[in-house]
Amino acid sequence: MTERRKFLLILGVFLAAYYLPVEDMRLRNAILEAFYMVHDYARAHVLFCLVPALFIAGAMTSFLSSQTVIRYLGPESRRATAYGVGSVSGAILAVCSCTVLPLFMGIYKRGAGLGPAVAFLYSGPAINILAIALTARVLGWELGLARAVGAVAFAVVIGLIMALLFRREEKERVEGLTGFDLPAEERSLAKNVAYFAVLILILVFAAWGKPGNPAGVSFVVFQAKWYLVGGLLVILAGMLKSWFARGELSRWTDSTWDFTKRIIPLLFLGVLATGFLMGRPGADAGIIPARFIGDVVGGNGFTANLTASVAGAFMYFATLTEIPIVQGLLGAGMGKGPALALLLAGPSLSLPSMLVINNVIGPKKTSAYVLLVVTMATVTGMIYGAL
Repeated sequence: MTERRKFLLILGVFLAAYYLPVEDMRLRNAILEAFYMVHDYARAHVLFCLVPALFIAGAMTSFLSSQTVIRYLGPESRRATAYGVGSVSGAILAVCSCTVLPLFMGIYKRGAGLGPAVAFLYSGPAINILAIALTARVLGWELGLARAVGAVAFAVVIGLIMALLFRREEKERVEGLTGFDLPAEERSLAKNVAYFAVLILILVFAAWGKPGNPAGVSFVVFQAKWYLVGGLLVILAGMLKSWFARGELSRWTDSTWDFTKRIIPLLFLGVLATGFLMGRPGADAGIIPARFIGDVVGGNGFTANLTASVAGAFMYFATLTEIPIVQGLLGAGMGKGPALALLLAGPSLSLPSMLVINNVIGPKKTSAYVLLVVTMATVTGMIYGAL
């Protein structure tokens, strides 16, 4: 950095500090809201959602061969199989846009094609059964059905377009991976499937939230979830002791740590920024007042749908929190089209997830992915609102 740039940087920091409107209550609340949101994220998502996902990502990198991943999810695999798996994965994993990131990184690093990996990235937070069912119950079956169909279609279409746009780069990446693979493991396919199934079930049950209805099956699972997690941990410990060598376990922890140090700082930075800009869902304490967004999402025009898509893409939604937010906005005059646009763009994207995705696939591919999600959500919202 030249002396001139150093001077300009110091001058800029001084002027910002000198003119900072510290007496403005909106600014004070936004700063406080940023730390509230980081606090809520750390307590609600890191231990029981993100940590299991990081260990699964580390296991994918350590124990899945590139040939296996490429065979089923690679650029040359059968499209029906690759995109079918990717687009419906959210029915199993009820995760948010940040928790799905380590899993996306794991399969992408082992050789999954960009298209199927992006289909998985989008569908993970968007298509879980509980979110679809709750949308239908709270917001009406029409929105619930439109969200389910739209999310599956989005995952496939966005994945196919991404694969087409970057087919040359992806071919070179996958060819490079096949030449540097792990040695063959002694475990059978059945053992590997059982091992990953236990890891995924630990994630699913540990992240199981308390449902609003205390009389359903979901509530029974919620009451028993820690017994289920404890039993699964005992099974996992037995598997690790019987099936894995010490060197393999060391490789697993090293891979998990590598994902952790790459993801966690960006996620917390993104959550902090989101809290400052938008505030926590429903709090209306960010630097951008919620009424500014609410004023422009009435009706079903282009501006309303685009605003809903962009706002949803940058906001952070914990799993299922988008539903009461949309319910409140509908009550305040939001159109049905923008409501669907927000439901399709919001859960699968956020500012924190954009930062991590950019670190994995680069700014060009990240920009294309975000633009595709926002564009398709906007167009779909306009079509739905016109029906």
